[in-house]
Amino acid sequence: MKTMKGSEAKMLRDIDLQSIQEVRNYLEEAKTAQKIMAKMTQSEIDHIVESMVKAAREEAERLAAMAVEETGFGNVPDKTVKNLFAANDVYNSIKDVKTVGIIRRDEENRVWEVAQPVGIVAGIVPSTNPTSTVIFKSLIAVKAGNAIIFSPHPAAAKCTTEAARIMQEAAERAGAPKGLIFCITQPTLAATNELMKHKLTDVILATGGPGLVRAAYSSGKPAYGVGPGNVPVYIHESANIEKAVELIIESKTFDYGTICASEQALLVDESIKEKVVAEMTKQGAYFLNEEEKRKVESIILVNGGLNAKIVGKSPQVIAEMAGIEVPAEAKVIVAEETGVGKEYPFSIEKLSPTLAFYTVKDMQAASELAQKLLDAGGLGHTVGIHAEDEKVIEAYTIDKPAGRIIVNAGTTFGAIGATVNVKPSLTLGCGAIGNNVTSDNVTVNHLFNIKRVAFGVRQMPKKEESAQNEPALTK
Repeated sequence: MKTMKGSEAKMLRDIDLQSIQEVRNYLEEAKTAQKIMAKMTQSEIDHIVESMVKAAREEAERLAAMAVEETGFGNVPDKTVKNLFAANDVYNSIKDVKTVGIIRRDEENRVWEVAQPVGIVAGIVPSTNPTSTVIFKSLIAVKAGNAIIFSPHPAAAKCTTEAARIMQEAAERAGAPKGLIFCITQPTLAATNELMKHKLTDVILATGGPGLVRAAYSSGKPAYGVGPGNVPVYIHESANIEKAVELIIESKTFDYGTICASEQALLVDESIKEKVVAEMTKQGAYFLNEEEKRKVESIILVNGGLNAKIVGKSPQVIAEMAGIEVPAEAKVIVAEETGVGKEYPFSIEKLSPTLAFYTVKDMQAASELAQKLLDAGGLGHTVGIHAEDEKVIEAYTIDKPAGRIIVNAGTTFGAIGATVNVKPSLTLGCGAIGNNVTSDNVTVNHLFNIKRVAFGVRQMPKKEESAQNEPALTK
C-alpha cells in the first residue's frame, strides 16, 4: 500500500481547511442575503425566479454540454431536456404557489396560514444530473425565500459551479441580493460535512449516493434525502405491447439511464413473452446470449458496488468494455434473468441502458418478484406496470412499497412528473420504508415553514361541567 508523504498530507489538510473556510464565508454571506429575501414581497420574489428561469432556458444546452464533457455521463440532447424540464415543468408547477405572508385564510375555522422561509438550504448535487439539479433546487429554494449553497460532486464541480453562477447572476439582475446562491469551488468531504453540520445551515436537500444521504440524515439537521431506484416494471398480458415497449425503451435510454427512476427490470407474463421479445428487438433492444451475458455481468459490479465506468454510457461503449459487439443501432442491452441479488448483477440498479428481463407465470409471481427486487435496493422509490385491465392494475399496485407507481408510462418521465400528474421534481423521496422523511416528489412546499394563526372559537368546559358530562361508571 502506498504511503502518503508528509508534504502531500499537508497539502490535503490545507485544501480541506481552505474548503471549510470557503463554506463558512458563504454561509455568512448567505445569511445576510436571506434576511433581505425574507422582507421581499411575493411579486419581487416571483420576478427574481422568472429571471432565473429565463437564464436557465438560454443556457440549457451549454450547461448540458459542459456536464457531458466533464463527467462522461449521458448525452447532450437529453441533458438539455433535463435542464429545460427544471426550467419549464418545475417552474410552471411552482410559479403560482404563494410563499410570502398569509398564504391561506380559513375563515370558517378562523385559522390563517403564514409562510416562513426555512433559511439556508444545503444543496447536495450528484454527478449524474448536476446542472439540472442546480436549476431545480435553486428555483424551489429561492421561490420559498431561501438562500442555497451547493456542494457539487468532485467529478462535476465545474459544470455545477457554472450552473450556480448563472442562477445567482440572473437572480441579481432581477433585484436579489448578492450571496443568495453559492457553490463550493473546492469540493471536499470536509467542506460538505461543514456545510451540512454548520449552525447556519437550516435544511439539507440531498441528492446523491446512499453514503451521502446517510451523512445528511446523521448531520443533526432536517434533511430531505433520496434512495436508490431499482425499478421493476411489470408487463401484464393485457398490455398494449407495442406501446409499452416504445415507452419503456424511450424511458430507459433517456440520457443513457442516468435518472434513478429509469426501468431496471422487466417482469413479463409468460403468455406474451415471445411477443414482447420480438417487439423489443424490433424497437432496438439487443438480447445477450449466455456468453455475452457473463461478460457484461463481469463489468457491472466492482468490489461489490456499481461500476461507475458503465454509468451513463451508450450500449456500444458498455459492450466494448465487456469485450463483445452489439449493433450500432442497439438502444438498450437486455439479459434474461432468474435470480435477484448481487450474485445476479443484472438485478441491481445499473444507471445505464441495461435491462434485466424476467419471465413470470402470472401477476402474483410478478408481485413477489417485484418485492424481491425492491428489497435488493429500491424500497420506497418507483414501480411501473403496463396493463389495460384496471382490476389488475389496482390489485398489483395497492400493496407496492413505492412512493411512485407509474401506470402505462415510462418510469423515468413518470416519476419526475413529466408525463403524469405528480409534482415535477428531481428529488424523489422514498418515505420511511426507504429511510427518507417523505415519499413526496420534493418541491417548493417542502422549503418553507407554515405558521398557523388560530383564533379562539370556543371555551374549555369548566371542571364542574366536565364532571357532569362524564359517563356514569358501570358497577
